Amino acid sequence: MKIYEKAPAKINLLLDVLRKREDGFHEVEMIMTMVDLADRLEMQELPRDTIIISSQAGYIPLDEKNLAFQAARLIKDRYDVRKGVYIHLDKKIPVAAGLAGGSSDAAAALRGLNRLWGLNIPEEELCTLGAELGSDVPFCVTGGTAIATGRGERLEPIESPPQCWVVLAKPPINVSTADVYGKFRVAGIGQHPSAADMVSAIQRGSFADVCGGLGNVLESVTLDLYPEVRQLKESMIRLGADGVLMSGSGPTVFGLVSKEGKLPRIYNGLRGFCKEVYVVRMLT
Repeated sequence: MKIYEKAPAKINLLLDVLRKREDGFHEVEMIMTMVDLADRLEMQELPRDTIIISSQAGYIPLDEKNLAFQAARLIKDRYDVRKGVYIHLDKKIPVAAGLAGGSSDAAAALRGLNRLWGLNIPEEELCTLGAELGSDVPFCVTGGTAIATGRGERLEPIESPPQCWVVLAKPPINVSTADVYGKFRVAGIGQHPSAADMVSAIQRGSFADVCGGLGNVLESVTLDLYPEVRQLKESMIRLGADGVLMSGSGPTVFGLVSKEGKLPRIYNGLRGFCKEVYVVRMLT
């Protein structure tokens, strides 16, 4: 039997950092949703007790450094599964891009192996497992749109934003989330984005107010460290995207676009200097 799972990318409509915690992590408040750019995982049981991962992408680790591998090992250890699994990872989401590709792969592995091995683990328990692998994994387990607090693992589902097009552009650099948070200083933020305003805009179905409420305090670090990201954001605004923001710690920048007719100009304008550009829909 083969099990298939889709692992969509996430974007942050809002990312606020409230304080540095005693455990070394940061207390955050985020509003996250998913877009239709996705990796796909194919899982098949193996008779011997091993984990094998393959991928068409030559740039990702296929050993214990891979989050899907870690998810498989965690679920095997926690539920005493003595069988093996072969996972093929069809990679579409750029890596180290602020789109939670690795976290979404881990979440898809947890969901898929739960089905493959008939473990009947409740979703809430899968989220708890996911939090051991990374702060974005619980959200990627549930999907949808949610307010995330704590390290990002405490989730409150909310309504989906108004449907729109999303243009994603990743410059040819990788950004370390740990480096960005390491250089971030809460005291340096003049104005924090308002999660309450964003939730209200979503509830009212106001696309204009969703665009107006976009905010990511980590831009204050990443845009200074990487001029390419600042150039990308400024270009996307100039080309006519309705709302533009960096996702996560970067370097991917996304633009929300209400009218399909705007897309060719934005896409072609960005492709002039950025190879990885994607036009997708928001998942609702």
